[in-house]
Amino acid sequence: MKKIGILTSGGDCSGMNATIRAAVRTALRLDIDMVGFRKGYTGLLKGDCIPLDTRAASGILHRGGTFLQSARCAEFRTPEGQRQALDNLQRLGVDGLVVLGGDGSLTGALSLHRLGFPVVGIPASIDNDIPFTDMALGVDTALNNIIYAVDCIKDTASSHERAFVIEVMGRNSGYLASVAAIASGAECAIIPERTFDLDEMCRQLHLRFEQGRDNAIIILAEGAGNAQEIANRIKDTIGFEIRVTVLGHYQRGGAPTVFDRLLASRLGKRAVELLAGGTHGVMVGLACNAIIATPLEDVIKGEKRPQDEMLRLAEVLGM
Repeated sequence: MKKIGILTSGGDCSGMNATIRAAVRTALRLDIDMVGFRKGYTGLLKGDCIPLDTRAASGILHRGGTFLQSARCAEFRTPEGQRQALDNLQRLGVDGLVVLGGDGSLTGALSLHRLGFPVVGIPASIDNDIPFTDMALGVDTALNNIIYAVDCIKDTASSHERAFVIEVMGRNSGYLASVAAIASGAECAIIPERTFDLDEMCRQLHLRFEQGRDNAIIILAEGAGNAQEIANRIKDTIGFEIRVTVLGHYQRGGAPTVFDRLLASRLGKRAVELLAGGTHGVMVGLACNAIIATPLEDVIKGEKRPQDEMLRLAEVLGM
């Protein structure tokens, strides 16, 4: 293998730059050239790529987001778009491709694999909803961002005797909400995986108010409901005044944590090594602190295991 491409697709997350850096350094050590495609699969369709050497990949380890930029590309989902991408890869002399992203990005990688092109996927999604990896890139940084925000909000909530509904990302996954609730000492976590009794939640919050507590925090996964609607429904029933904070894209940015920097480095290195060794059509992930390779076919058709242990912990702690 003489040249490997790399792209970042879908939602960005902290750790992508660190992954690119590790992939580039590994490739150069193996005497393989690397190119980076700008804006994900859009760059692949346009043949928009830049050479990546040690200088290009320096000074990016600590930066959030992705310097290659990212985008969603509806055209790539079509057979014509996939064929065009394959033609561009062959025209540019690219022998293999590393794809960073979530389920949609990895589905695109599987499409290229089915067309016979060597590809390795890397899970990068703060939702942590990708099967066959204990943790995806960016999750730990997002959680640390959330905890910092919740701690700040808790200070002002206590000053004014208020409850806050804090909406975090997560789509159909309540991982961020449940783990953040445990780590921040929140009173409630509302997640898509579990039904919740709003009346019972109100009763518990009102009891807390009557006991003299000076604040309450409710963490909501965006896929489980609308923060303002929930706040409106429980207004005037819990004793506390209530406010809403939607953390939004703040969660996806910022310098990656040590955990994400190390995970990114391990995944980027392993992805290039697999391609160079002739293994492709797989996703590299983390399992019991080891880096494993799982066929993309299994990843795409699989389902993320429920976070039963975290949910049980949350229940035991009264959330």
